[in-house]
Amino acid sequence: MSLVPTFATPPGFLGVTRTDRGADFAVAGIPLDLGTTNRAGARSGPQAIRAASRMLVDGAHPSHWVDPATLSLADLGEFSIALGDLPGSLAAIEAQAADLSHLIALGGEHGITLPLLRALSRRLGSPLALVHFDAHVDTWPDNFGQIYGHGSVFYHALREGLVDPQRMIQVGIRSPVQREVWDWTLSQGVTILDAQTVHEAGPAAVAERIHAVVGDAPAYLSFDIDTLDPAFAPGTGTPEIGGLASWQAQAILRRLGGLDWRGMDIVEVAPAYDVSEITALAAATIAWEYLALVAMPKPRG
Repeated sequence: MSLVPTFATPPGFLGVTRTDRGADFAVAGIPLDLGTTNRAGARSGPQAIRAASRMLVDGAHPSHWVDPATLSLADLGEFSIALGDLPGSLAAIEAQAADLSHLIALGGEHGITLPLLRALSRRLGSPLALVHFDAHVDTWPDNFGQIYGHGSVFYHALREGLVDPQRMIQVGIRSPVQREVWDWTLSQGVTILDAQTVHEAGPAAVAERIHAVVGDAPAYLSFDIDTLDPAFAPGTGTPEIGGLASWQAQAILRRLGGLDWRGMDIVEVAPAYDVSEITALAAATIAWEYLALVAMPKPRG
């Protein structure tokens, strides 16, 4: 947050200068990548996403007619983590998120989602519906012996009762996965829309399915940037070919109005592997899309 501002734009997300915790919406970077299993570097994601967000400050959303930069929005800077201590970092993240009314988290690895769900579920007093965009199911019991690796996030979230499996839907899945992990995930009641299904069904049908699964429950969005094909998001640690195009993700998100959104994260941006900032811009745009979605005027009647 103390870097030299980009041209004509302060360094906060979307150029916001507010930094207090009392805003309706809070952005925070969570620079954690202790639990990654392939290429490290997601700890640098938050600042890259902020820098790319300067491209999104020159007007309103063209579908929802909301300018997210004008909302009651604060950028809190980076959450503190415990250096070299993964469980300690998760506990620290949960504590820092506990009192925030509506958090937009910039990762960081996908492991940050677990403490954010813990904090939000505890505050609400009930499990959440979950819309999860990813190339990977992230329901492995462990990653190479690390029980809190970034591929185990939703195994723990389901086991801890943080999310309602009947109201959890995964979109864009396509990575190699052990059959027992896939079957366990389905057996919990989770809905999986693999990438090929998304391509064949189209955004409108996918959005309709998400609405049907989530219903009227309080909902959380977790968006792993590797749900996008590496052609659109090369800057990530675990790329998988055959993913969604940027326009597909946008088209699905823009149809998710009316859900009871309570928070979101965008994770796994690793700028060291990016090309011309396209991954960081995609991530910033997803967060911008989300803010426009939750703030758009409610339909009359």
